Amino acid sequence: MNVAILAHEKFPDRAKTALGVLRYADYDVVGVLDRDNAGRRVNDFVPDVQDAPIYEELADLEADDVDALLIGIAPIGGGLDESWRPDVRTALEYGCDVISGLHYFLNDDEEFAQLAAEKGCELRDVRKPPEDLTVSQGIAGEVDAEVVLTVGTDCSVGKMTVSMELARAAREAGHDAAVIPTGQTGIMIEGWGNPIDRVVSDFTAGAVEEMILEKGDEHDYLFVEGQGSIVHPAYSAVTCGILHGSMADKLVLCHVAGQEAIHGYESFSLPDLETYVDLYEGLAAPVAESEVVAGAINTAHLEDDADAREAIDEYASDVGVPASDVIRFGTDELLETLL
Repeated sequence: MNVAILAHEKFPDRAKTALGVLRYADYDVVGVLDRDNAGRRVNDFVPDVQDAPIYEELADLEADDVDALLIGIAPIGGGLDESWRPDVRTALEYGCDVISGLHYFLNDDEEFAQLAAEKGCELRDVRKPPEDLTVSQGIAGEVDAEVVLTVGTDCSVGKMTVSMELARAAREAGHDAAVIPTGQTGIMIEGWGNPIDRVVSDFTAGAVEEMILEKGDEHDYLFVEGQGSIVHPAYSAVTCGILHGSMADKLVLCHVAGQEAIHGYESFSLPDLETYVDLYEGLAAPVAESEVVAGAINTAHLEDDADAREAIDEYASDVGVPASDVIRFGTDELLETLL
């Protein structure tokens, strides 16, 4: 399927859904929409993902070139920026489906719903949870698979990317591994999953457990896509729900090199890195003997490999486990610990 990805004014640094789709999803991306970088190409900014031209608006593409528009931004609060409305409208007028991971449901938008009905298009709100979710039974730990959960020092530190990279590398090494998608990007890539940050709070652990039970006896390893951070002033509840619902055997702590404050909440400083190990293991302990056994650190903003290596070594020392930047230097060290 040919898709265009909307990432206005956020590409690439704050468009994690766009980057996830470009790196892992089985789509042919025919263009990225970003007013600030129109005329350039994806690989000018990120060389190791699917390349595509960058356009100012969807109207710059021909209708026959696009099957769907995918909203590739996950802003704080998950709202629809009104400046995106013309592109969504153009997509529907072209007869394209629109795939959205926003908390704002396109199907509830009167203009979009009416236009989609007229043009025979589908509005796919992937963040809309199933109707039949319920509370956890506390039995995810009974599955045959080894469950590995990525946890973070903050949001947007690479938990989804690390989950995808570890699962892909494990499969390439001959292991039977699967991803458990818990957020909009993972769901778009894998084609299934429960959007945990949209689930009623009582049901968050149950929604994760349901997926673990569905896949846990079919695979040897399950890599659960983590969300948020246990210290986040807004999203910690989601993190706790996934931690308890997955009853993970092993945890991978994800971090961005040099980050000192919570993104978007800069008045909140990050705790010392070793504190996170105690927080995650201590919170998990009454439910499961989860242990932080590996670290993943994003060094993309460090140009020199030597500086990146130094940051990785320092991070590994701080958290007391093997660490790597899985995009820059691969997953071998982590897989040796995890598998």
